Amino acid sequence: MLGTLLTFFAVGLITLLVVGLVLSVVGTVFSLAFGLAGFILFKVAPVILLGWIVLKVVERRRDRGKLSRADREWLESGH
Repeated sequence: MLGTLLTFFAVGLITLLVVGLVLSVVGTVFSLAFGLAGFILFKVAPVILLGWIVLKVVERRRDRGKLSRADREWLESGH
C-alpha cells in the first residue's frame, strides 16, 4: 500500500516537472515569436512602406510615355 502511494507520488512529481518544463519552453518560444513579430510590425514594416510610397511617387513623376534613345533606335531598325 505504501509502495503504491510512493509510486503515485513519484509519477505525479515527474509529471509536474515535465509539464513545467514543456510550458516553460512553449512560453519562451511564444515570447520570442511575439517579440520578433512586434519588431517586424513596428520597426521594419513602416520603413518598407515608406520606401514603397517614395518609389511610387518617383515612378509617377517620370514620364513613362517617352522612349529612351536606344529603345527608339531599336524599334526603328525593324527588329
